[in-house]
Amino acid sequence: MAKFNDMPVRMQAAVVLGVVLGLSIAAYFFFYKAIDDSNKAEQQKLTAKLAENENLRQYEPKLQDIRRQIAMLKDQIEIQKRIVPDEKEADQFIHVMQDTAAQSGIEIRRYTAKPAATKEFFTEAPFEMEIDGPYFSMLNFFDRVGKLERIINVGTLKVASVKKSSEAGAKKKYEYAPGESVVATCLATTFFSHDVASAQPQGAANGKPGTAPGAAPPPGTAPAVTRQ
Repeated sequence: MAKFNDMPVRMQAAVVLGVVLGLSIAAYFFFYKAIDDSNKAEQQKLTAKLAENENLRQYEPKLQDIRRQIAMLKDQIEIQKRIVPDEKEADQFIHVMQDTAAQSGIEIRRYTAKPAATKEFFTEAPFEMEIDGPYFSMLNFFDRVGKLERIINVGTLKVASVKKSSEAGAKKKYEYAPGESVVATCLATTFFSHDVASAQPQGAANGKPGTAPGAAPPPGTAPAVTRQ
């Protein structure tokens, strides 16, 4: 085989050109093609992301309106919680009634919790109440209760004079103030919201509304409270 230096110039040039071409082809397939493929893939991702951004850009003017709607919905939820509180706020019912009674000028002598009734979205928690005071103060109390932000239904109302308090269903007599003229008992029912999944069928264990045998008191109930 002839040495490279002994080859004609044209053949030497052809050999050099062939080697360079071979190295270029090898470099393309082993290095440049991988880089080019990676660049194309990244370019496709960039193009897709730009198209997504452009599609979302049409919602940008609506962003402030969406935020306002979210704020309004949060306010509505807070109002709903005040109207129908969570079960964990059951004790607040007594505080609300005590404040209303003090503002009206009457006395609440007793709260007796009755069995709660669990519905699909809320729980009814009735309390038997015994109250006394001046007649018009009593009317003022029920008027104030009807205007409370929290929903409280009053029913089964019995009224009698302080001299015949037993006719109103009073459990005992108290030392009434000189200005007190009437005694009343009523059933005040408040409501508590709960998750649908947490609601239990009424009387599932014993066929009676309220609680199962041996169970703890229903949500939102409290033991009888007597004020002297």
